[in-house]
Amino acid sequence: MMHMGTRSCLTVVLAAGEGTRMRSSLPKVLHPVAGRSLLAHVLDAAPKAADAALAVVIGPGHAAVEEEVRRVRPDAATFIQRERLGTAHAVLAAREAIARGADDLLVAFGDTPLISGATFARLRAPLKDGAALAVLGFHAADPTGYGRLVLAGDSLHAIREQADANVEERKITLCNAGVMAFDGRKALGILDSIGNANSKGEYYLVDAVAIVREKGWEAVVIKTSEDEVRGINTKAQLAEAEAVMQARLRKAAMEAGVTLIAPETVYLAADTTFGKDVTIEPFVVIGPGVSIGDGAVIHSFSHVARTSVGKNASVGPHARLREQES
Repeated sequence: MMHMGTRSCLTVVLAAGEGTRMRSSLPKVLHPVAGRSLLAHVLDAAPKAADAALAVVIGPGHAAVEEEVRRVRPDAATFIQRERLGTAHAVLAAREAIARGADDLLVAFGDTPLISGATFARLRAPLKDGAALAVLGFHAADPTGYGRLVLAGDSLHAIREQADANVEERKITLCNAGVMAFDGRKALGILDSIGNANSKGEYYLVDAVAIVREKGWEAVVIKTSEDEVRGINTKAQLAEAEAVMQARLRKAAMEAGVTLIAPETVYLAADTTFGKDVTIEPFVVIGPGVSIGDGAVIHSFSHVARTSVGKNASVGPHARLREQES
């Protein structure tokens, strides 16, 4: 009889990219959105239950990325991808973790900070119904450059890269977000079957679909919004993600009862916490590590970071609060 309880899960987060288009010496996944690194957002969204393991694949010499992993998810194992030979090759850097055989294997990317835990859960759902592979897809406003998801009924038939897509396939707006969930017992066999017979001689994760189909197993698509899966390769894309994240944080704050007089002028951090009846006036920036007590008012042009604002406190205008330097 099959075990119908919770399924164990391994999430492999790929964070080895250099991020050359960021024009920065900081590794790509350490750039911040809402006061928290891209990588921290993803690690935070990854499954956290007792039977959920986490592996992060990092580039050689990226000690700072390793430190960030330790800080955010001390339970995670880290693996180094010494040569950059494609996405499937990156996943296999974590072979030792994959070989332990969790029920579900999630593959995620360290530069998609807007992805949610709920989406990871939806992606895993088809696996318990027998699918070998679930691929996250989104309808792109402009699909140019993305791999297209070619469906046959409800099943995923193929992922066609832009260069290989014919005229009809290029009209498809359903695109590959890159994030995938594999049946953990079949995952190594699938990953090891991926070859590198392509122009770059690299091992691509998208080839998993063809392998699953050849073996007569099922591949499916789970859809999400384009916003949630946007990867970040440039400073402009970083700013776009920041805007989406700020809109989310402001909405959540207002739904929780915080008064934001001019929401679009207030910047919050991912970890900001509020008491009841808090008012924030226009042009306020809140950095990481802030809690604001019941009835507090933050007046305009104030900057608050790493501090707690007491009950009924009145801060500013033009205040700068931060933790006391020792």
